[in-house]
Amino acid sequence: MSDGLRVILLGGGSAAAVGLVGMVVMRAVRGRSLRLALFVLVVASVLAMITGTVVAAEEMFISPEDFGVVLTVCIAAGVVTSAMALLLARAMVADSRTLRRAVRALGHGAAPGADGSLSTAEMGELSRELSLTSQRLARARERERSLERSRRELVAWVSHDLRTPLAGLRAMVEALEDGVAPEPARYHTQMRLAVDRLSGMVDDLFMLSRIHAGALALSLEWVTLADLVDQAVAGTNPLARAQGVLLGAEISEPVVVRADVRELNRALTNLVVNAIRHTPSTGSVLVEAGRLDRHAVLAVSDACGGIPPDDLGRVFDVAWRGTAARTPEPDSGAGLGLAIVRGIVEAHSGAVEVRNTHSGCRFEVRIPLSTAPYGG
Repeated sequence: MSDGLRVILLGGGSAAAVGLVGMVVMRAVRGRSLRLALFVLVVASVLAMITGTVVAAEEMFISPEDFGVVLTVCIAAGVVTSAMALLLARAMVADSRTLRRAVRALGHGAAPGADGSLSTAEMGELSRELSLTSQRLARARERERSLERSRRELVAWVSHDLRTPLAGLRAMVEALEDGVAPEPARYHTQMRLAVDRLSGMVDDLFMLSRIHAGALALSLEWVTLADLVDQAVAGTNPLARAQGVLLGAEISEPVVVRADVRELNRALTNLVVNAIRHTPSTGSVLVEAGRLDRHAVLAVSDACGGIPPDDLGRVFDVAWRGTAARTPEPDSGAGLGLAIVRGIVEAHSGAVEVRNTHSGCRFEVRIPLSTAPYGG
């Protein structure tokens, strides 16, 4: 074996032995403070370097003076390296405390805030991730509060809506049982209408529960917007005639979309019925279909006189009717129709919005032409 190889093996072997001892110590202090772990790591590295250098120097048979110089340099380098390790450990511990405070704030619902004074890029990235997580949690909490408000409003509205027809049914049944009903046939008709209204409310509640539970499975097929408009207009024209409202349709260009015909027709019909009910006699409702950029557009314009600006953001909330009255009108719904519209449109990866016009308001549904909705 050559002298050079022998020196390398002895120096490297002694350094490796010290490093192995350092690894054992590192495992022994596992779970302790970050400062101690970093200090042990640096000290083990410095001792391994000094040991390897000293052993190699002895094997090289250098003069005592030169050996003293090498040893002094190694010790000085070890002291400087240890001092730098202590400073690094101090900075890392400070970063750890900062992040711990941020996590604690996150756990209490407060915003941790991004700290630009962190010592390393990784710590800074972790701080930014905490800030983003805080924002997502804040949005989730706000959505949860909104859903809870909607749930409470829904329970309040539906309880009143159910109480009125049920009380009427009870009174009519008792009158029929006691034989004091002056016109039994008229009572039977009113009872059937009340039952129909209750059935519609139950259907809407079931539909809304499916939407909120994410259980609305779509049966997708190709359909033209013109067919959807024709179905909605044909189904709601009797109501428009009874209300004295002129119902019209306008197709700007042929557009084909892949959608659930039944559900999308239900959403469009809800918008048309809502427009007819809020349009005064001799007023008009216009249903439009066309294309805007890469979206299929369905729009319903009415002559309701407009929606108060403060209420525009609540139009699609559950149980919103646009009135503070608790007792519903006889032909009004449970305030679920527009919430169902939004759920169906969002299930098609689309969006629905409303804005005021010169004579009323305009509801506009946009469905991406190139995006496949879920459920396909």
